[in-house]
Amino acid sequence: MSDIEISNSVKLKNIEDIASKLNLSIDDIEFYGKNKAKICKEKGDSDGKIILVTAINPTPYGEGKTTVSIGLADAFNKLNENVCLALREPSLGPVFGLKGGATGGGYSQVAPMEDINLHFTGDFHAITSANNLISAAVYNHIEQGNSLDIQKVIFNRCLDVNDRTLRNINFMCAKKEFNDHFNITAASEVMALFCLAKDINDLKLRLSKIIVGFNSLNNPIYVKDLNLEGALTVLLKDAFKPNLVQTLEATPAIIHGGPFANIAHGCSSVKSIKLAKSLSNYVITEAGFGSDLGAEKFLDIVCPASNIVPSAIVLVVTIRALKYNGHGSLKNGICNLDAHLNHLKNYHIPIIVAINKFSDDSNDDIEYVKNYVSSFDCLCEVSDAYSNGGEGAITLAKKVIEVSNLKNNFVPLVTNDMNVEEKLKRLGEIIYQANEIDYSEDAIKKLNVINKLGLSYLPICVAKTQYSISDDNNKLGYPKNNKLFVRDLIINNGAGFITVLCGKIFTMPGLPKKPNYENIDLVNGEIKGVF
Repeated sequence: MSDIEISNSVKLKNIEDIASKLNLSIDDIEFYGKNKAKICKEKGDSDGKIILVTAINPTPYGEGKTTVSIGLADAFNKLNENVCLALREPSLGPVFGLKGGATGGGYSQVAPMEDINLHFTGDFHAITSANNLISAAVYNHIEQGNSLDIQKVIFNRCLDVNDRTLRNINFMCAKKEFNDHFNITAASEVMALFCLAKDINDLKLRLSKIIVGFNSLNNPIYVKDLNLEGALTVLLKDAFKPNLVQTLEATPAIIHGGPFANIAHGCSSVKSIKLAKSLSNYVITEAGFGSDLGAEKFLDIVCPASNIVPSAIVLVVTIRALKYNGHGSLKNGICNLDAHLNHLKNYHIPIIVAINKFSDDSNDDIEYVKNYVSSFDCLCEVSDAYSNGGEGAITLAKKVIEVSNLKNNFVPLVTNDMNVEEKLKRLGEIIYQANEIDYSEDAIKKLNVINKLGLSYLPICVAKTQYSISDDNNKLGYPKNNKLFVRDLIINNGAGFITVLCGKIFTMPGLPKKPNYENIDLVNGEIKGVF
């Protein structure tokens, strides 16, 4: 059966039954039908351990971080452990584009999968609307006399679909030509600060600090100068409440926020993770794409900003992905696993490698990977959750519990006392294997602006290809002596980080030659083709 057929074959529990597993009462949730709800409770009484799931570099085959995360949570549930998932919301860009949905696969899914992959509870629409209200307010201010003397606008509009034609647009306002650029909603600053805000007051403060442009003296203009943060907070107040759903095995799942990891920070909201931590003994969360992107940003941006520290890291690998990195050879491609283990060990958090099993994986290949991982003094276990749900991840879950009790001496790789160039140099040396970093003229100009504004202390969020540890998606495996090209820098003062655009990465993706929307249809009242 397809993923959607498997999902539809399972009768879901009423959402109040799922809420009760987290000691949430009916008064603590707001219903969105029978199997979705918003959580309005601020905090529980637990102090659970966080398990961070990441992966090696993705390939066309898919590595299955979400599938492993869900299966792991279901296995914890089967072991009678009090557990909660904390995952990102899918973007419509991949759903209708190349990747498809993001609710797991096989018998390891969160549900209702069609709702989650499509409009869900409207969070993305609220974020898109808030973002575009800022743009509307900026240009309205210019049109109505421009008392703030806005001469250069740096804040961009957004849309939650892939549309490469919107990467650059020109228009007239107050008889002056302006250039704008659409981001996909998952890469917008509003999405980023929404996911990093600790509470509604922090959300409002972060919104007020967004830099929208500069005046004729090159001084920054903020959202607060437009008296706009109150209206933006009103637009986002309901979206800011985390969403409660369930797995196919009725394990609680909080799904909230959805920044991409190749062009944003790639983690579910801080509010959802901390809420899950206060409602359960274990939180399974994931950081998007490979550990060189999502996990790095979780550990170097999210953790210091929110006082969150994972108790263990699960690194997902697949045999077919390792072979892809070795052009068909497992022995040649396993060096990509080296790249990620060598990177992650610098954080001093216990690591376990999870082999996401496919039906055509041979026992010899699995044993080869297990023996290889043992040389790194790490545990390695197989997950067969795709085919067998939580039962297929029981052994993995036991090992994860074991490593989560080991000594943890977490330290970030970069700190606020480093400037932007120093931070990127350190990440380049340790993660991207870059012995040279080139900055474009635009990037150098932005560095000067960042230094002038005193913002060089902010963390950096590297935007680059997900397919390689370098910024060149053709360099598979473990490429060394790389050159990193910084095309531009984006000041996200509200979110609290500087985005570093490397290589050919775009903040508005395009659709592929054969988009997934061609497979999606409504047949006899049932949605088909969403996966």
